[in-house]
Amino acid sequence: MALRERLIASTNGTPQAAALAHHKSENGQQDLLEMKGRLHRALINRLDLSKLNLLTPNQTRAEIARLVKELLIAEPLPLSGLEREELIEDVHHELFGLGPLEPLLADPTISDILVNSPYKIYIERGGKLERSGVTFNDNAHVLRVIERIVSSVGRRIDEASPMVDARLSDGSRVNAVIPPVALDGPILSIRRFGAEPLRMEKLLLKGALTPEMATFFEMCVRARLNILISGGTGAGKTTLLNALSSYIPEDERIVTIEDSAELLLQQPHVVRMETRPSNIEGRGEITQRDLVRNALRMRPDRIVIGEVRGGEAIDMLQAMNTGHDGSLTTIHANTPRDALARIETMIQMAGLKLSAAASKQQIASAINLVIQVARMSDGTRRIISISEVNGLERKNIAAQEIFRYERQGVDEHGRVLGQFRPTGVKPRLLERFAVCGLHVPASMFAV
Repeated sequence: MALRERLIASTNGTPQAAALAHHKSENGQQDLLEMKGRLHRALINRLDLSKLNLLTPNQTRAEIARLVKELLIAEPLPLSGLEREELIEDVHHELFGLGPLEPLLADPTISDILVNSPYKIYIERGGKLERSGVTFNDNAHVLRVIERIVSSVGRRIDEASPMVDARLSDGSRVNAVIPPVALDGPILSIRRFGAEPLRMEKLLLKGALTPEMATFFEMCVRARLNILISGGTGAGKTTLLNALSSYIPEDERIVTIEDSAELLLQQPHVVRMETRPSNIEGRGEITQRDLVRNALRMRPDRIVIGEVRGGEAIDMLQAMNTGHDGSLTTIHANTPRDALARIETMIQMAGLKLSAAASKQQIASAINLVIQVARMSDGTRRIISISEVNGLERKNIAAQEIFRYERQGVDEHGRVLGQFRPTGVKPRLLERFAVCGLHVPASMFAV
């Protein structure tokens, strides 16, 4: 029985006893936290960290366990065998991991870890936020963990540079903000990604799309269409991008460009590039636009951009228009129309003096398909719209919806109800499929 449970169990069931149990439990937890702090400081003084780096993980754990048992002899608080093992595990996490966050990182069902304060840590599981039972000791404890993450990837965080993006060894994306920008203490956000990307089969099982839509996507990728995936934060854009990329033939050379590496392409010939922030002197920054330009010199068959968010949009469009078709990318937008309008704005951010008509022409001739994804109120992710871009019509970008998700309400358990339906529009893309030797029955698009 853990320390908190043992203290509660030591009282009877009366309200007064419950209050006493709560008081004892809080005192017990505080005593345990203070003990961990003492042990941590004592271990730092006793351990030869340079020698520990030469040991295997099991040998390191055994050495820490031996020292903890020696140090516990002088501690007044009695611990059971289970509590002792928990304490050794906690101290090991403090020395070599991310402290109290380690159990959350070990849980594969958790997709986001959000540290709002030392005592308020939320997690996302199954698309829903919930408060975890994990806490830090104080703000300094959170800051130590942030500094450990940041230093491991050669970044820095301080008052002069209070925001930073980083990546954990397992590929999880990290964002940290500290005072003075964070008013109530350090803030840490971790977006986790599975070791294996979700394949289209898994998305079908989760109800994110229909088999007909999956077949249509396969034909689009094999026919080398340029595809834009649009959606809000956490809607599943990167997940869908990974799934679509599985349809790219293995004999093609793929160059990926990202702000923070999240893509998990499974093909054998993949070249990955990631942006770099400026150093302490404000030099050395490498932007996505720099990488897109460089990618064109690397003989790519396809270019995959994790997300367009600035001036690199014009370079991406020019690449799509000059023989590098079959490219994939994502964008933050609420609707397909908004996605195309955002790209127009990004072209202006590049500093080129293109007219509105020229910008629209670039977009309309480069992008073939816009896929809109969304996170429903019950936490599920679904593809809610697939639109084909058909050039310009009266100086505006013409797009027609091919499939849509029609929401019909929620059931008694709060689950979103709805249906995927074709709109009845026969896409012009069928002509391109035929040229590529791909056959898609027109009945797939009938209402």
